[in-house]
Amino acid sequence: MTKIEKLQKWLKDQEADWAYISNPEHIAYYANFHSEPHERVLALFIPQAGGTPFLFTPAMETEAAAATGWEGLVQGYLDNEDPWTLIAQMIERLGGGNRFAIEKNHLTVDRYAAIKHVLPGDYGTDLTSFIEQQLLIKTPDEIEKLKEAGKWADQALSIGFQAIQTGATEMDVVAEIEYQLKKQGVAAMSFDTLVQTGANAANPHGEPGLRPLEEHKFVLFDLGVIWKGYCSDVSRTVAFKEPNDFDRKIYHLVLEAHMAAFNAVRPGITASELDHIAREVIEDAGYGEYFNHRLGHGIGTTVHEFPSIMEGNDMVLKEGMCFSIEPGIYIPEKVGVRIEDCVCVTKDGALPFTHTPKELTILK
Repeated sequence: MTKIEKLQKWLKDQEADWAYISNPEHIAYYANFHSEPHERVLALFIPQAGGTPFLFTPAMETEAAAATGWEGLVQGYLDNEDPWTLIAQMIERLGGGNRFAIEKNHLTVDRYAAIKHVLPGDYGTDLTSFIEQQLLIKTPDEIEKLKEAGKWADQALSIGFQAIQTGATEMDVVAEIEYQLKKQGVAAMSFDTLVQTGANAANPHGEPGLRPLEEHKFVLFDLGVIWKGYCSDVSRTVAFKEPNDFDRKIYHLVLEAHMAAFNAVRPGITASELDHIAREVIEDAGYGEYFNHRLGHGIGTTVHEFPSIMEGNDMVLKEGMCFSIEPGIYIPEKVGVRIEDCVCVTKDGALPFTHTPKELTILK
């Protein structure tokens, strides 16, 4: 049963006529069409089994949408046309129906009002949970794409490590990574590349700037690429020349926490238990307050997706789930360390998508 067939069966069970998918990443998941519509309307409408799905796009993108191999209809619209009226006409032409399942965590209030105005009906069914569950277990093809995205993330780290030198700034290193990747055919990063030096690395979601790289301090990298619609995400922390003993201690503590969680991954353990295994290592050493985020997040067509690997989430991990393991310690004005790999749960452990060594690397 295909992804769309599973959705159509769910629609029938919910007594819904149509699924209205508004999230571009989820449209890509079902239709293999990747686009960022900005202020324009991009939508995917999937009916119960037996009906005809259609992809609704700006007119400038209809040719690209059809070229993906999408087997449903493609309907475009011009900027001077009312997209909602055209959508209502398509629904009517394809058999009608007034019971819609929508992504309540994505559809904006104004667009909800617009479609309900032209298509009055029942919009009470929420698609969100079903899509999250469907995204949860990756197919073999998806895992291969995640592996390839991981290889490019490793390549990005290699480029970044080589760019570390006296006088270079955080942004110099970011620019070199993204320039070299584009030359090699990587069109987009999965999020803004982070390179943080010294005390700036103690800000978990800080930004790179014009700070020169500090000698005898850590440089934290957090980056990923998009490859054939799938994301990678990796963090490594390296030393620019010999670090002091305290920083070394913090590094090895984070590495211990990371490896404890990595080695504990298996079907049957819960997300909460996995978070606790890593967090306990850091708490027992007296630095629990400086590990101030969840252990990990799901990854796939988006860089942060369901589920969260965190305290309180008792979801049981299953073979085929993919997520990050990224413990960190961030001591303000002193030091920041994060070590991250994204992994896939196998029948007896974890398969990492990135393979850059995790032992402390000292760049001269």
